[in-house]
Parts: sequence; C-alpha cells; structure tokens
Amino acid sequence: MPQPRGKLTPNAPLAPLVWFKSGGAAEWLFEPADADDLASFLAALDPATPVMGLGLGSNMIVRDGGVPGVVIRLGKAFAAVEQLDETTLRCGGGASGILVSSKARDWGIGGVEFLRSIPGTVGGFVRMNGGAYGRETCDILVECDIVLRSGERRVLANADLGYTYRHSSLPEGAIVVSATFRGFPKPSDEIQAEMDRIAAAREESQPLRSKTGGSTFKNPEGHKAWALVDAAGCRGLRRGDAQVSEKHCNFLLNLGEATSADIEALGEDVRARVKAQSGVELEWEIQRVGVAK
Repeated sequence: MPQPRGKLTPNAPLAPLVWFKSGGAAEWLFEPADADDLASFLAALDPATPVMGLGLGSNMIVRDGGVPGVVIRLGKAFAAVEQLDETTLRCGGGASGILVSSKARDWGIGGVEFLRSIPGTVGGFVRMNGGAYGRETCDILVECDIVLRSGERRVLANADLGYTYRHSSLPEGAIVVSATFRGFPKPSDEIQAEMDRIAAAREESQPLRSKTGGSTFKNPEGHKAWALVDAAGCRGLRRGDAQVSEKHCNFLLNLGEATSADIEALGEDVRARVKAQSGVELEWEIQRVGVAK
C-alpha cells in the first residue's frame, strides 16, 4: 500500500459505519487528509486494486464477506460548505445533506431544501442523482471536482454526468471531492418552513429511528415502489431479523441481529412477490457491495 498522509486502516469493520449495522470489513479503509492526498494515493495504488467510496452508509448493504481493495471515506476535511455568490454553494464531498441545506438557509439560498431529507453526503448525491420531494441533484448541480481511479483530478459539468433517475455516468472508482450547487434567492424563514415541512413528512412516513437503508427499490415508471410491495402482501414480511417496514414498505429493517445476507435475501423475496403479483420487476436503489460469505 502507498503511505498517505491520511489514515489507512487494514481489515476495518464497516458495520459500524453503515445504517444497517451489518456486513463485513474493508480490506483497507482510507480516510484521506485532503484531495491532494487522495489523488497521490490513488496514483500510486496498484491499478488492479478495487476502490469504492463510502459516505454515510445510509443507502448500502455491505455483504458479510466484506469489501476487497480500498474503501475511501471522506472525513471532516471534505465537509466544508462555502458561499461563492448570492445563489451558489461549493460543498465538500463529505458534507451531509442537513449541513448543506442549513447553510443555504442561513445565506438565503432556496432550492436545496430537499437535501435536508436525504441521509447522505454530497458525493453520494452527485453519483446517484439523489432526490426527494420533487427535486433531484441534477436540478442544482453546476459542476463537481472528482479524483479518478488513476489519481487524475478532473472537473465535470452537470451535462457531463448523463443524469437519469437515481443514476449518473460518473466513472467507476471516481471519488467526488466537491460539488458546486446553484439555487435561487429566497427568504431564510421560508426556507426553514419548507425544511420543517419536509422533516415532519419524513418523520410521519418513514422508520427514521431504525437500522435501515432508506428507499430500497427505485420507483418504476408509472408506479410507486412502496405501493407495489404493499399490494404483493409484503408489509411486515420477515427473514430472520430482517423485516419489511410496516410503516413504509419500501424500507427494509434490521430488527437486531440480521446479517446482510438476510437483508438482501428479503429484498429478493420482495422482488419475486411483486413480479408474481403485478408483473413489475423492481430494481434495487440500495447499493449492494462486497462479497457474500
């Protein structure tokens, strides 16, 4: 392994870092000191070594056999949010949605309130075109600064990312170190009111205080995933300690000691039942990474 300035940990447990609190270890966990540290590390790393980014771990199943290669986690050095002008923010790839939306509120920048409701980081929003409540990352992104797997730094504009629903064409192994978002002028009290409305709606409809992974399946064209899951009789369905949430059945829960294999198999049970009942094939929205045990 190259010797970076940041923190490099072998055989690092990932379960404590993901919302499901399940899964194996990273062969290596790297927390870079800054973007230059990340770039030089990747440039020196054997090109055959797999690399994966990890944000808040809110939308991820880490399989029980762990993740080979290097998992990169952006820490405090990548969590800054700064105001560039009246309507524009530059946000570190490790900044949370709550931090970004709160800073935007303080500066009277509207249009990014929806990030308040997504439990993730800027890097994940950019990669997955994260969205909620009628807005998506592609609506606000101007450009992003990335480090490619080769260690090369590059700036990509919104148009370069090929955005579709919950998808981008960001290169495999690329890490988003910052992103520039643009909103519009809006009174801070109106922004706060919208953020409060979003927070209340989430609290009422989603199992926020559980070990979960957020929305499990993408909404198919013309359908709501939760409604298809419900119609297929899957609300409350269990496999071991893994359960389909009774509060919002597009969420899977770890009730205690569920393995990642239990959680993923439950998701596949749901997909099979929905296909049999409605003919619709649900696509996973949650990332499933690593190797099965």
